[in-house]
Amino acid sequence: MKFNWGIGIVIAFVGFIAFIMFFVVRMATDHRADHDLVTEEYYKAELGYQKEIDAEINAHNLENRLKIEKTSEGLLVTFPDGSEPTSSTGLVSLYRPSNKHLDFDLPISLSNSHLLIPDKQLLDGRWDIKITWEHQGKNFLHKESIMY
Repeated sequence: MKFNWGIGIVIAFVGFIAFIMFFVVRMATDHRADHDLVTEEYYKAELGYQKEIDAEINAHNLENRLKIEKTSEGLLVTFPDGSEPTSSTGLVSLYRPSNKHLDFDLPISLSNSHLLIPDKQLLDGRWDIKITWEHQGKNFLHKESIMY
């Protein structure tokens, strides 16, 4: 049998298909590559996401929205007017993408419509802020990324 370019092409195709099939079988049977969902109870988590979306819509529909501004004392969070400050409960979560050890949460305890996060707790750089609060049985959520 004489080896010509037609036989070479067939051998190349068969070799390529064998190469691909080897990796497909290896990845499908390898136990180190789990193919599970990130969340075990996906549908319960999905209901939680819908609650977050509803809370964001509630916060967006407020007449006076929540404001976050940098001052010399720190980060000033101003809650919407027209509500009794002491009846609002919630949590302020500050997330530092570059260093998870700097992340922290503050419970919302208001005597007026302002909350001050002291300057000593915040380093310069990017912060992701997530503020969740409840007022008169209605949930609100505000997310924002700032450069401090």
